[in-house]
Amino acid sequence: MDRGQGLFAGLNVLPKAAWFSSYSHKVTSDMNQKFLRLLHQKWLSMGLLSDTSNLDFTTIPYWGENDHLENNWSGKRTKALPSMLAVLAQDPDSGIIDYGNTNVMHKNESAVVLEFLDFYRAGGENDKDLKYLIFDSKFTNYENLAMLNESGIKFITIRRRGKNIVQRQENLPKGNWKSISIERAGNKKATVKVLDETVWLKKYNNNIRQVSITGHGKIKPAIIITNDFDLPIEQIVRKYARHRLVEKAISEQIEFFHLNRVSSSMVIKVDFDLTMSILTHNIFRLFAMDTERYTHATDQKIYTKFLENSADIVIDENQIRIDLKKKRNLPQILQMTSDYKYLQYPWLNNLKLIFSGAT
Repeated sequence: MDRGQGLFAGLNVLPKAAWFSSYSHKVTSDMNQKFLRLLHQKWLSMGLLSDTSNLDFTTIPYWGENDHLENNWSGKRTKALPSMLAVLAQDPDSGIIDYGNTNVMHKNESAVVLEFLDFYRAGGENDKDLKYLIFDSKFTNYENLAMLNESGIKFITIRRRGKNIVQRQENLPKGNWKSISIERAGNKKATVKVLDETVWLKKYNNNIRQVSITGHGKIKPAIIITNDFDLPIEQIVRKYARHRLVEKAISEQIEFFHLNRVSSSMVIKVDFDLTMSILTHNIFRLFAMDTERYTHATDQKIYTKFLENSADIVIDENQIRIDLKKKRNLPQILQMTSDYKYLQYPWLNNLKLIFSGAT
């Protein structure tokens, strides 16, 4: 029932609430991937992708007829259930979600990291800027880590802590460990002890850098492995710690964009839903980048403070005037939109959009 949204879309009738679910059957997974690749080139051209990507899986449960769905572990429900397994790739600096795919099955789960690399390198000179991939211990196997190494990509991940590994570290002299200070949220710092060593990794079939961390609040040490032997140890720990940002983005997809409340058991239709929510999330990130002091605010906070509002719309011969209702953050919105008052919109018959406060 949003008349303003219908007007801005340049439609002669308002968008139907059921549009996504009614017409998404015409969309294939290849079309979704093509769309994401075009967006990928846009993010590159805008300088919004750094040299690092965080990768993670999320489980999308379905409660209807699900004989064709595989069982996947759901961390929120602490059990395996019939569901679709999706992957997301996020840039830790800009918050842009660069890649998503719901067509992940057990047989190709470990190869997803290589599929993302192919997606990233599909074209363009800037595609070579990717240097680091960050993911958790169950994301892929050691054979694929070796393939990443051969491709010139640096990875940082967690090694599973076997009993023998932990016991060997406990028997090492305390002088082998050193204390470092690492950054934490809120410009705070923490002191932890680390053990930096080079070990031979079976199946990876090569030496690898192993960084063990203790004093971080856990009983057992965390073990980070990477093929980067030059990066300072503080930066390695910091880079992996920022992997939680993709987990935060997944949480937003679930809580704010309702990714877990899909209306279909068809993976292709859910893939379309994910693609649309990725696009919307990224538009929220672009909006947040233009707001002072709210650059890292969540999508929910941006929506509540800035976008959740109503307005009176007056259409003249040369412009469309949008008189926004009174709101605490209205002055900042008007300051932002003043940069676009001379911009003409082709799909609105080249009219201008003028934002102002309602009197």
